[in-house]
Amino acid sequence: MSQTGVMSGNVGTPGASVAGRVMAVLGAFDEHHRALSLTTIARRAGLPLSTTHRLASELIELGALAMSGRDYVIGRRLWDIGLLAPVQTSLREAASPFLHDLYAATLATVHLAIRDGDEVLYVERLRGRASVEIVSTVGSMLPMYTTGVGKVLLAHAPAEVQERVLARLEPVTPHTITDPAVLGAELARVRRDDVATTNQEMSLGGASIAVPVRRHGEVVAAVGVVVPTLQRDRGRMVTALQVAARGIGRQL
Repeated sequence: MSQTGVMSGNVGTPGASVAGRVMAVLGAFDEHHRALSLTTIARRAGLPLSTTHRLASELIELGALAMSGRDYVIGRRLWDIGLLAPVQTSLREAASPFLHDLYAATLATVHLAIRDGDEVLYVERLRGRASVEIVSTVGSMLPMYTTGVGKVLLAHAPAEVQERVLARLEPVTPHTITDPAVLGAELARVRRDDVATTNQEMSLGGASIAVPVRRHGEVVAAVGVVVPTLQRDRGRMVTALQVAARGIGRQL
């Protein structure tokens, strides 16, 4: 799914399979579009209104969609199924006690993330007390080059993934790094130091620090915190992150 939530490819075209059309309807929803009218679903899915109405009605009967007033929302059945995904079970279960310890030590927003294609997928989040704008939610996907956990994962991604990402750097804020040479040098530092940072690159007023989670030496996830500034307690934050990452890696 793309960052906008509209399914990629041509699944919404008239010749698409039934499964493709169903996924186009479900793919119309994302973290920024949680409740949609039938007309909006049809437009975002690229389907005729009549087809969208039929599919949406069937999905409501199956519990995959539900009604909230006159809008459609994701149903409980999809949530239940989503919890069966390996990334939602083994990784989250293994990480949970260490993420709570990390939150207790920092009182910052804590993130656990993995790479999904060319983006970073957030699999867990504990909201901190500091008044920092947080754009991520569990299940959301963001550009890897704009976030701390994303930079960790990008630094250790295959060369072809890095090439694709560096070839299309777009600014999210005025502070987003969009020069491939500058970002490439920063990724080299991440691999050397095992720590990634951002400063207002995803949202204004927010900074982040992240470290890799390894299983048998391979980077499989990243854990990070979002803070108002990197000027205070950076060393303590890094130490707490490293302790959490090692604990998660041992459990995996």
